[in-house]
Amino acid sequence: MPLVVRLRSAVCLLGRFPALAGVDLDVAAGETVLLSGGNGAGKTTLLRLVAGLVPLHQGEGRVLGVDLSRDRRSHRRRLAFVGQDTGCYDDLTVRENVRFAARAAAARLSAIDDAMEALELDRLADVRHGKLSTGQRRRLALAIALAREPDLLLLDEPHAGLDAPGRAYLDQVLRHAAGDGRSVLIASHELDVVRPFATREVVLTNGQAHGAMPVEAGERQALERTP
Repeated sequence: MPLVVRLRSAVCLLGRFPALAGVDLDVAAGETVLLSGGNGAGKTTLLRLVAGLVPLHQGEGRVLGVDLSRDRRSHRRRLAFVGQDTGCYDDLTVRENVRFAARAAAARLSAIDDAMEALELDRLADVRHGKLSTGQRRRLALAIALAREPDLLLLDEPHAGLDAPGRAYLDQVLRHAAGDGRSVLIASHELDVVRPFATREVVLTNGQAHGAMPVEAGERQALERTP
């Protein structure tokens, strides 16, 4: 299986602070990798680096065949990032927000209805984002991510704020990720919840990764070529 993420000695600075201080990490196609560690360990920064939202200052980084040191944008259509900020537009309805994200990713329009139905957002389709509760906004963010039909799903504390139906569906997504041809990189403090779905766990401490177990040469192919 090809690699979808390959980081070598990756350094990312927030101001002058090294939020990532030389991280090595491989994520193969179909893997679900759990990022654990305390607050400020670098989990969110690592996800944002992979998503191309913050620059790679030193080291090597390739995601979905794209060299992050040269291009932080062209791979974004093939991934989805669910963070603490939903990134939705308050003046757009639930359906309009999902449709906008799906079209931006060149996803199938049928994926919009599939995602909304799966997360039980149909009855809220015409409600503006600014009127939603915190739990409803979290469900919408997950629906948007799935409507994009990503090859790589990046999740930052995704269970936080979700109600019971939302958590149950998220667990289903994680359970079937490999079968759906999707790789997942997930940062969470709810380790007992996520570990059953993880291929392996990487512990971040002070911007460094421990137990990353890079994929050995010869066992898996190099990163896919840039499309």
